[in-house]
Amino acid sequence: MLKPLFDKDCELVGWISPGEHIFDTNLNWVAYIKRNNAWSAETGNWLGPVRGLLCYDSSGKVVAWNPEEKITAIIRPVRPPKETMPLRPLRPLRPLMPSKPLRPTISSRDWSDLAFWNWLSQ
Repeated sequence: MLKPLFDKDCELVGWISPGEHIFDTNLNWVAYIKRNNAWSAETGNWLGPVRGLLCYDSSGKVVAWNPEEKITAIIRPVRPPKETMPLRPLRPLRPLMPSKPLRPTISSRDWSDLAFWNWLSQ
C-alpha cells in the first residue's frame, strides 16, 4: 500500500511502498529501499536511510516524511555497502490525493538542505 511523502513545506513529493520502493508524484519509480536505505533507481547511488515513512539524506536530516511518523533526528549515518538494484516494479495504481498535513514542529536544522528532487539526483 502506497503512503504519501511530503517535503518540509507539506507539499506532496512522492509515494512510498514501505520497505520496498519510492515513486514520484506521477508514479514513476525513482528509488528502491533495501536494509532501511534508499538507493536511486536511476544511478544506483545511496540516497540515505529510510526509517519507516521518513527519508533522510546522507547527513541524517529529513528529506521527506509522512504524518503517520513522528519526525526524529538521527545521527550521521554510515554509508552502507552498495546494494543490487531490483527489477523495476510494476507501476502502482494511483492512490487518492492525500490532504495536506499540518507542518510538523521540528527544528529547521533537522530538515535537509536538499529538495526531494535533488536528493533523488545524487
